[in-house]
Amino acid sequence: MRKPWTLPNKTGLYDPAFEHDSCGVGFVAHIRGERSHQMVLDADQVLQSMDHRGACGCEPNTGDGAGILTALPLDFLRKVARDEWNQELPDAGRFSAGLVFLPRIEAERERCRAVVEQIVAEQGQRLVGWRKVPVDSDGADVGPTARASEPAIEQLFITAADNLDSEAFERQLYLIRKRASHLLRTDTSLQQRALFYICSLSSKVMIYKGMLTPAQLLPFYSDLTDPDYQTHLAMVHSRFSTNTFPSWDRAQPNRFMSHNGE
Repeated sequence: MRKPWTLPNKTGLYDPAFEHDSCGVGFVAHIRGERSHQMVLDADQVLQSMDHRGACGCEPNTGDGAGILTALPLDFLRKVARDEWNQELPDAGRFSAGLVFLPRIEAERERCRAVVEQIVAEQGQRLVGWRKVPVDSDGADVGPTARASEPAIEQLFITAADNLDSEAFERQLYLIRKRASHLLRTDTSLQQRALFYICSLSSKVMIYKGMLTPAQLLPFYSDLTDPDYQTHLAMVHSRFSTNTFPSWDRAQPNRFMSHNGE
């Protein structure tokens, strides 16, 4: 009889020699839905505990990808809006923010912003502004391969039209994201069109991710270390790219989910 801590013997199509680990997924939540920054720190501990479930390249400081999904950090975003634009954001469900990867070429970055802004207007919603997301590649010790493909990273803030409820607003955000992605990622006039990617655009959740190792996520994104960044839930993912090349946009979570294995 096989002991539970050993692998089965080779049989049929199964061979223990082919056993290998793949992506790791973790989830934490407050049972009463109370927000705190501690939830982010707990999720980071979960993520770093899954370092063995992810992968890195020939450089130990270039990861296959790591990321975190949280509830939209309302207090943090309101603080950002006051600091950046001296503007008060409306009630929860009436505003959104999302992380956007953009080309490193400035002219192409401006083109992407302009297209997104036009789509926001066409969908009848209101652009608040763009914010440059503070990142620290040196402090996080991000490896050369990850740096070579690192996009510019900005945050997009949008508020809802007066006649929309929260669910209708969420549908409009989905249309904005899909229209912008289809237009810009297929625009052959952009050399770095593949760098354009909307990680999340929602009135409910926020995602920070990248071609990082689990230990690099919080040092890279200082937003996540701000005490005002509070959530009642968090989902984390450490990627092991078995049949696709790693890239910044392929890191997970994927807006509302993560998956283990490809």
